[in-house]
Amino acid sequence: MAHPHHKTESHTVDFQVDPVVLELGQRFVDAGHELSLVGGPVRDLFLGRNSLDLDFTTDATPDQTVALIKRWADNYWEIGRAFGTIGMRKAGFQIEITTYRAEAYDPESRKPVVAFGSSLTDDLLRRDFTINAMALKLPTLELVDPFGGVKHLHASILATPGAPEASFSDDPLRMMRAARFAAQLGVSVHDDVRRAMTEMAERITIISAERVRDELVKLICGARPRVGIDLLVDTGLAEFVLPEVSALRLESDEHHRHKDVYQHSLQVLEQAAELETDAEGPVPGPDFVLRFAALMHDVGKPATRRFEPGGAVSFRHHDMVGAKLTTKRMKALRFDNDTIKAVARLVELHMRFYGYGEAGWSDSAVRRYVTDAGPLLERLHRLTRSDVTTRNQRKAERLAFAYDDLEARIAALREQESLDAVRPDLDGARIMALLGLKPGPVVGRAYKFLLNERMEHGPLPAADAEDRLLRWWAEQPESAPAVPEAGTSPAAVELSPKESK
Repeated sequence: MAHPHHKTESHTVDFQVDPVVLELGQRFVDAGHELSLVGGPVRDLFLGRNSLDLDFTTDATPDQTVALIKRWADNYWEIGRAFGTIGMRKAGFQIEITTYRAEAYDPESRKPVVAFGSSLTDDLLRRDFTINAMALKLPTLELVDPFGGVKHLHASILATPGAPEASFSDDPLRMMRAARFAAQLGVSVHDDVRRAMTEMAERITIISAERVRDELVKLICGARPRVGIDLLVDTGLAEFVLPEVSALRLESDEHHRHKDVYQHSLQVLEQAAELETDAEGPVPGPDFVLRFAALMHDVGKPATRRFEPGGAVSFRHHDMVGAKLTTKRMKALRFDNDTIKAVARLVELHMRFYGYGEAGWSDSAVRRYVTDAGPLLERLHRLTRSDVTTRNQRKAERLAFAYDDLEARIAALREQESLDAVRPDLDGARIMALLGLKPGPVVGRAYKFLLNERMEHGPLPAADAEDRLLRWWAEQPESAPAVPEAGTSPAAVELSPKESK
């Protein structure tokens, strides 16, 4: 939506800004330069939110900016100098000051080509959305809003200062930002913007995986992530960013023998976010690992869907398949290994509980559930509870009751045993001493045997554990005496470690 003849709206507004902002503005004005607070911090003032990250724009060159702030700032850095940006810290604020820009992008490049400008209005025109294209001139606090950002903010509409096609061609990542702002701010996307996103979705592929990932994390952690994901899917962006989520829109079979997996996944995402805790709780929100696992938990279903002879639909092993697909996607998006493992593990474990409600579990099964979840247990509790979206109230209550019972049993066992760190009753050193072994794979097998005994029977006295280990060892091939080769004297045969003791 181009606004070539839009008259610049400019008037003084009554905002309470920190004295640091006014002081910085005065320094620039006294030196004969312009300085304006711009972008997100201005938008947030209208939303009643304060930020410690402040963005400014100026007609001063980077050299002139450094000269003005180097003795004033607590510290400063010039990492973004090539893009016209000087960063600094002052009184707890992180500040970036950027020279007016008239940016041009190579259509095939991932990186912008920067040209410095001389006009605040031109600088605002190149910004992503009108709600971020407002400025407060300093120190007068004169609002400059040439593209109707205040009006769009009040109407909760996301629009671009110029034509969205031009904006998204300059930086295709702005299409991801549109979805992120929809999730964070609850704004609806202008029809022109939605249409441009749909037509240009494939251009997201020239953007680095790391930049896409960072926008996706912000979207997932937004106040309304379902809205953002829906926008990615509806415009086709998800086909290039999260194709596994797009694939959840399984075609309905004629008898509707299974629920809409895509809408179910979005509901699970919403419900998981609602179960996050405050900062003092076990899963402080927003928690990306929990939320992304909730979104991805059923991505194995399209590949595993089978129509059974009796008319039922099955998705056997979709949890395992989904964990692999999740790992592959997160690696492609350059997530760190710890985050990948955590999300994939939750996807893998999300079905584990369902056998509990049907048959009940032994204490050993409860121990395995806790041990397999490890530090993810609190998230797994919330993911499993969120995965109930049935409209059948009786079924929902039955599942909730069963999970309440499981959590109660976990708590009871935790009182009796150290469930958070279930280990064998004998450590590796004792195993090696008892069996006369050196470190190696056999010790690992013995350790696993004792861990299994601990799972099945709970804590054992050391003497009982040793007796069980020796009986197990007697059945292992390594414990048998070596058979002499023909012509070899018995005295020359090397005894097994057990016999040499």
